[in-house]
Amino acid sequence: MNSSVTNYSNSCFCLLDLWYPQSLNTCVLELAVVLFLTVLIISGNVVVIFVFHCAPLLNHHTTSCFIRTMAYADFLVGVSCMVPSLSLLHYLGNLDEELTCKIFAYLVSVLKSVSMASLACISVDRYIAITRPLSYSTLVTPCRLRGCIALVWLYSGLVFLPSFFGWGKPGYHGDIFRWCASSWQTNAHYTYSIIMLLYAPAAVTVCFTYGNIFRICQQHTRDIARRRLRFGPQEGEPSEGQACQDKRYAMVLFRITSVFYILWLPYIVYFLLESAEIYRHPAASFLTTWLAISNSFCNCLIYSLSNSVFRRGLRRLSGVLCLSCVHRISGKKPPGPGSTRSTLHV
Repeated sequence: MNSSVTNYSNSCFCLLDLWYPQSLNTCVLELAVVLFLTVLIISGNVVVIFVFHCAPLLNHHTTSCFIRTMAYADFLVGVSCMVPSLSLLHYLGNLDEELTCKIFAYLVSVLKSVSMASLACISVDRYIAITRPLSYSTLVTPCRLRGCIALVWLYSGLVFLPSFFGWGKPGYHGDIFRWCASSWQTNAHYTYSIIMLLYAPAAVTVCFTYGNIFRICQQHTRDIARRRLRFGPQEGEPSEGQACQDKRYAMVLFRITSVFYILWLPYIVYFLLESAEIYRHPAASFLTTWLAISNSFCNCLIYSLSNSVFRRGLRRLSGVLCLSCVHRISGKKPPGPGSTRSTLHV
């Protein structure tokens, strides 16, 4: 273990392999990318968490539990990204590099696994809501939701636990730590087990549920249109806007899921290629990893742009904050001559 302890300030270790002046003691481009994403992820998810707490309408859907779980997990991803930032700035020189690398890789992998599993749970929840609307409230109870969220965290933690016992790399390839890049190798069997236990089931579940959701919604819309053509508008009949009312909400969640897998696809492909010893490159490792981690900010951005209730909650929250700032500034501001004159006249 002692051989793995290195001083971060001894040499500058840059993954992107760009030319840096010898007088420069850090990797500017890598540090800029990591710090930029850290600030975006933390600030974006803090906004999402506050809006969910301040907008009661968002809690009407049971999926809000999973959305909040994703927001907390993504927020913790942003907090954990401060570790490589401090490493690039040479503030972690006294820590064991191997242990720091393993803990950081494990935490990031578990947190992103929670996001992936939460997206799969959201798709299953919407599928049950549309296919079994009458029995939905009895099938999806608050107790079962809490149990499902706890199971997601436990399962994610167990899947990546073997990496601590030397079986293989858990999948983190942004090897800002020298030990991660040079000494910690991927294992093909462990990589395939992660794919089979986590990535593949989540992707299949999402494709199956959303495919059926949109097929059912289109079928409902066609049935209503045919009834109107045959019998004309009937009193009490649901309109096309009311038919399959969860379709719009499902579209928001589908966009989040699609962007998630689009950003993670290069990372998963590189993960497989490196594990099979087909292709390995430090720049590709860095770029695919931080492209995948950037999804932690994209989730809150897509949700805020797509969901009208969320936008109203965000406007209300920003209005309250602006109003409190105005009151604070006006309370500290001394009264002008005009205000004195008006009080005298009154």
